[in-house]
Amino acid sequence: MSSTRETYESLNLEPKPIRPHILAAATVVFGEDYYSGRRETINLSGFVQLNKWPMPGFEHKVDEDGYAQFATELISAPEVGIKGFSYELDDRIQVLSNPFLPNSGHVRQIVPGKNFPAEFYIRRFGILESSTLRLAHRNVIDIYGVVDSVPPFKKPLTGPYLGKPRGDGPFDVMAAPNVVKGTTLPEAWYPANDENQPVGITPNLFFAPSAGPCMSMLVDPSMIMQTSLEGQIEVEVNGKTVRVDLAGDYRKAAGAEVLLFGPDKHDEGPGVLAQLARVAVVGHSPELGGRVMLRASWPRVSGGTLGEGNEDSLSRLKFPGDLHIDAEFELVTPHETLYAANSVHVNGKMRGMEATGTELKLDGSDTALVTVDEQPKARLTGVNLVMRDALVGEHAAVNA
Repeated sequence: MSSTRETYESLNLEPKPIRPHILAAATVVFGEDYYSGRRETINLSGFVQLNKWPMPGFEHKVDEDGYAQFATELISAPEVGIKGFSYELDDRIQVLSNPFLPNSGHVRQIVPGKNFPAEFYIRRFGILESSTLRLAHRNVIDIYGVVDSVPPFKKPLTGPYLGKPRGDGPFDVMAAPNVVKGTTLPEAWYPANDENQPVGITPNLFFAPSAGPCMSMLVDPSMIMQTSLEGQIEVEVNGKTVRVDLAGDYRKAAGAEVLLFGPDKHDEGPGVLAQLARVAVVGHSPELGGRVMLRASWPRVSGGTLGEGNEDSLSRLKFPGDLHIDAEFELVTPHETLYAANSVHVNGKMRGMEATGTELKLDGSDTALVTVDEQPKARLTGVNLVMRDALVGEHAAVNA
């Protein structure tokens, strides 16, 4: 066994921020009563900035027991934060760093003298906004995880849990490596004043300790496509096939987000990998009880490919190109959330990187839609969703 004791100075980190894309989820309990409110796991994504040593003002040290660590901080800026669409609020939400409080933390050795695996820790003070709400929380939310590198990018098309749980909790959360989660939950969120301080003692909502306890992971896509969607799904309910018209606007953090990973971003050889990272399209179905929303699963990754599979870089994609996704869908209804028992294969032909006009259709087997305890309630028999207005780029700012 080597006697060499590592410190983070050996990483030769550059004195500049890390500005990665982030995928996240928060399970929210709505209302002032934590024990009776409806739970919703909201998929979020966006753009964060992590300042760190060796930038000025950040320290690297080795303590008396031989553990090396360096300091970090999540910063607040207009373009930085995470966003998603809430069925319960029927609105876009975004979570930002509170600019009046420090969102500081560290990367620290778990075994003294060995850099990785390492503890990643942030003391999180956030602001939650919708079109009608601005909320803050009283206590710090401790964010913790075990990481294997800096930056701790998650391997493309891998999930946030060690396993594939179903439902909005409560259940034990076993996060995968390079995934962090909140450890001081539940936490109540209250109306905020102009200084981002919570006001009063009656909360609007809570962040729950499962299924998505402020979970997040950093990813490194080559390209990010945020696109509005409209179209239909076909659902068989009580022996009757019904068509449900659905739509979602990317400007409201609805629609879809598709991540593309060129071969330089993954270890699967040539070809471009694709992930349907977020979906939120809303419609109305009397047979399903009223307003419904189709969403992508947070625990189960919707992954696939774009192109012919032999591209040695993203720039070698030829258009029109085939987009294939094994989609893991969930259907939120007024009474309960239904979960696809199996993934469904959807594909479409992209005419160019701008994505507009791409039509995603179910191709292959349909799937049962089941309750959290595996009881079948319906079948998803058809999907036809068309990408409309799109914003495509290497970054996805929260204010875009």
